[in-house]
Amino acid sequence: MRVLIGCETSGEMRRAFTALGHDAKSVDLLPADDRSNRHIVGDVRDHLHEGWDLLAVMHPPCTRLCNSGVRWLHTPPPGRTPEEMWAELDEGAALFSACWNAPIPRVAVENPVMHKYARERIQNYQKPQIVQPWWFGEQAFKATGFYLRGLPPLQPTAKLVPPKPGTDEHKVWSAVHRAPPGPDRWKFRSKTFPGIARAAAEQWGGYALEEAA
Repeated sequence: MRVLIGCETSGEMRRAFTALGHDAKSVDLLPADDRSNRHIVGDVRDHLHEGWDLLAVMHPPCTRLCNSGVRWLHTPPPGRTPEEMWAELDEGAALFSACWNAPIPRVAVENPVMHKYARERIQNYQKPQIVQPWWFGEQAFKATGFYLRGLPPLQPTAKLVPPKPGTDEHKVWSAVHRAPPGPDRWKFRSKTFPGIARAAAEQWGGYALEEAA
């Protein structure tokens, strides 16, 4: 399969697909962390019409789309205006909609659950599947939404037993949410867990091959 991984700099999902023999490339406005020659620096929207079999958009800008950020549309943070907040919402929704409706038969877009203003701006909006890293053998909490078109929901591969709240182990599993402020916080919070990447490559890649056979 020809697979395009959009909005990814870590290379985690790209490597998971290439490890299984797929012709996978990633694209992002920033260079790839691993400096791979299978990474394109640019806007994913400029590459949607290049004959891909599967598109997985991993970390599109979602700050203005997700439920947790809806309050800023009405009460902007210091130094920002309502007009700027709504403009960023329109921009994020346009990117999501372009990827979601791309001329590619199988699409997965990672994004948190959206508020109503974002949903109104997405053409052919559908509800996402919500997964957790610990479903795939990762000792971590991070509810992740996958909006799927032409692909089946991910099935758990190695469910772990979550630790009890208040324990030291629970704090370790909550590292994503407890990440301290800093210039690289966004990268740490957005990085794809290897267990999820492996499951996506095996299940979505395998499903696509079966469909094409």
